[in-house]
Amino acid sequence: MPKPPLTVEDLDFNFENTPVKMIANRSSPEMKVAGETIGPLEEGKEFQVKYWIALELAKSGMARFHGDEKIDLVMLHKLYWRETIQSGKQIPPLPENFYPKLRRYLAELKEFTDPVKAQDYEKATRLAHDIINCRLRKIVGLASGPAQTEDILGNLTGEERILYDHLHEMVADWRSKILK
Repeated sequence: MPKPPLTVEDLDFNFENTPVKMIANRSSPEMKVAGETIGPLEEGKEFQVKYWIALELAKSGMARFHGDEKIDLVMLHKLYWRETIQSGKQIPPLPENFYPKLRRYLAELKEFTDPVKAQDYEKATRLAHDIINCRLRKIVGLASGPAQTEDILGNLTGEERILYDHLHEMVADWRSKILK
């Protein structure tokens, strides 16, 4: 029996269970969390845990995310700039787990009541929409043409590949019905 295609929710669940880099804010003895062994932690030292555990460690102040694990406004500006200079069929790669990290970054900014963070949320939301819309136009263009090679599709994220596959199938089906 063929495996059902992945959904965006499946990819998000996979992200929650992906190891991420953390830095210990303080030393701590070994501990068990839902069957996972963490530590012992040494202040200032890097370690890896699943994202959902990392989130709890960050909330408790025991550790912080390593700098390359987070999305920020600077990264979004760079991605926006890169997206807008690429030609219509070129899709540059996004950082690993970009969409799950983006959703969490926007949710984190939205929680703040500070006016500066509210402005950051508005900027980040605007940049995210622009990046997504730019990539969406490219994906729709690719999906409405002939089947693409892995060289072209290789820079799509898992979420984008799901969209491409659905769109390509719908367009091909529509074309065959029109040209019957």
